[in-house]
Amino acid sequence: MNPNDKIQQFYLTHLQGAKTEGSMLKAPCPFCVNPDNPKPGLLVVYLDPESYFYGYFRCSNRCKPGGFAPHFGRLLGLDPQTVPGFDPDRTGYVRDVLFPPKNINADIKKFRVLMAEPQFNFFNEFGVSPPVLEELKIGYNGRYLVFPYFQEDGNCYAARCVLPEREEDYFWHGDERFASKEFQIYNVEEVDRCEDGALFITDGEKNLTILKELGYPGIAVPNIDALEALDPERFTYINHIFIVLHHSPEAQLIARSLATRLGFKVRILKWPPNVKRDFHLSLLVKEKGKEFRPAFANMLKNAEAFSPFASSDREHQNFMSSLERAKGRELLGFPTGFVKMDAALDGIRGINIMGGQPKAGKSCFFMQVSTEIARRKIPVIYYDFENGRQKIYLRTLCRLSRLAEEELRDPQQKPETTATLARAEQEFKKILTYFRVVTDRKLSPEIMRRQLDFIRHETRQEACLVIIDSLHKLPFKNLSERRTGIDEWLRHMEAIRDEQNVAFLVVSELSRGGEGKYSKEPDLASFKESGDIEYSADNAMILQPNWDPLDPISRIERKSTLWLVASRESSPGRVAEYALDFPYWGFKEL
Repeated sequence: MNPNDKIQQFYLTHLQGAKTEGSMLKAPCPFCVNPDNPKPGLLVVYLDPESYFYGYFRCSNRCKPGGFAPHFGRLLGLDPQTVPGFDPDRTGYVRDVLFPPKNINADIKKFRVLMAEPQFNFFNEFGVSPPVLEELKIGYNGRYLVFPYFQEDGNCYAARCVLPEREEDYFWHGDERFASKEFQIYNVEEVDRCEDGALFITDGEKNLTILKELGYPGIAVPNIDALEALDPERFTYINHIFIVLHHSPEAQLIARSLATRLGFKVRILKWPPNVKRDFHLSLLVKEKGKEFRPAFANMLKNAEAFSPFASSDREHQNFMSSLERAKGRELLGFPTGFVKMDAALDGIRGINIMGGQPKAGKSCFFMQVSTEIARRKIPVIYYDFENGRQKIYLRTLCRLSRLAEEELRDPQQKPETTATLARAEQEFKKILTYFRVVTDRKLSPEIMRRQLDFIRHETRQEACLVIIDSLHKLPFKNLSERRTGIDEWLRHMEAIRDEQNVAFLVVSELSRGGEGKYSKEPDLASFKESGDIEYSADNAMILQPNWDPLDPISRIERKSTLWLVASRESSPGRVAEYALDFPYWGFKEL
C-alpha cells in the first residue's frame, strides 16, 4: 500500500460516517461534540494526490486548528504506532528555554472580547472572517489590534500591538524577553500540527489571516528581519515549506537565504512581474476580489522547488556566452602590456600572487600593469596599504609623460615639457575613469564585493581586476593570527573570483632564510607565511632582482627576473627579464 492510500485508510478508520467526494473525505467533526455546540461541524480531509496538502484536515466550525495525520492522531489520543509514517526514533523539537510562571493569557482573553464591528470590518476588507480571527485569538486594546504570540507550552508571554492601516506603528505588550526575534513566530504551534505535511511561512500577521481564510496552515513573522532567527531544526519533520513574502529585492534575498538553510523542501512563491514594490497578499486580495483564490492558487502551482544551483539551461547559456566572448581573442585574460608575460600567463586571469624581497619593485610593477589594463577600459580597483594614493598617481603620471618628478614640479617648465605633460594628464584622466585606488584599512570581503558592484555598474563592464598591495597588510581581526587571516582572505578571493568574474593581482612578501637572507632559488616555499597560497593561487610568481635592492648607492642597471613558480594552466619557469626605467617609475621587458 502506498503512503497516500495508508493516510486515506487511516482517516476512514477513525472517522465515523466518512464519505469520499472527489478528492475530499468528509465526515462529522469528532472534536465538535460538546454541550455548548450540539451540532458538529463538517471535517474535511484533502486527498488530492497532486496536492502538497494531501492528508490535511480542518473543521468547518474551526473548533480545532487543522493539521495532518500525526496531529489528528494526537487529538484523538491514538496509539502513535497506528499513525501512518510513525517513526519510533523521532524526537520533537526542544529548545533550552525556561518559561516563566507568569503569562498574559488573561489579557489576551480580555482583548478578544473587545473586538467589535470596526475591527471585523477592517479584516473583512481582505476577505478574512471572524472565525479565523477567533482561531488565531486576535484581539483589540481600544486602539491597537493585538496579535498574541503563543509559545510551545501553550501560553502567551508577549503580544504585538499594531495600529490598523499603519503597520509601522506598533509596540510589544507583555514580557519583553519574549519580544526578541528568537520568539517572534506567530502561530508557532502550527509547526507541530503540520508534522509530515506542508506549511506556509509569511511576513506579517495580517497576511497569515488571509492564508488561514483560504484554508492553508502557516506561521508568520512580524517582519523579514525575524526570518534570520528561524531555527531550521524546528522544521525537520515538515515535508514541504512555502515561503510567500512581500515583493521587494530585500525580501527575495532573505527568502533565498532562509531557503538555503531549510533545504530542498522549500518553494518560494513568485509575484507576477508587473506588480509594484512592497506588494503583498492583502493588496492582492483588494486587486483581485473574487478572483483572488484562483490567482493565489496559480502562484502556488507555479512555485518551483528552491535550489542553490543554477538551472541547467542557465548554466548552458552562460557557458556558451563565455565561449562566444572568447572567440577571436588573442588572450583569455587581461593584457598587461608585457608581451612575454602575456604569453606565459595567457593574460591576467584568476588569482595571481607575486612575491619579492623589499624594494624589489613589486608595487611599481603592479602600478604599471594595473594602469595599462585600465587604459584598455577594464575596471581596476587598487587596494593600497603601502604607498598612498598620491604616490601611485604621481608615478603613473611620470611613466605616462616620461618626465621625472622634479620636472613635474619645475615652475619654469620648457614649452615642450608643458605640452608633453598636458597630453599625459589627459591620458591619465581617462585612465581614472576605470582606475580606483582604495586605502581604507577597514576593508572587509563584504565591502570589497560592494565596491566591485559599484565600479562595474559605473563602467558598464562585467569583468574587473583587483590589485592588493599587499597580502600581509590586509586587515586582520587579530595580528597574532595573521597566518589564519591570510588563509581566510584567500578563501574570500577564491569566492569573489568565481562569483563575480574578477581577476586578482596580489603582492606578497618573501621569507628570509636561515642566515637572514632571501633564497636565490625561487619556489613556493619562499612566500612568507605562505598558508594556502599554493592551493589558492592560479599563478604564483616571484620578481627576483639581479641587483641589491638594499644598496642605496648601487649604479648597476636595475634588472629583475620574473619567475613563474607554480601555475594551474601554464608551465613554470622563467618568464622574462625586466629593467627598471628610472626615473619614470616603469619597467621595460627585455
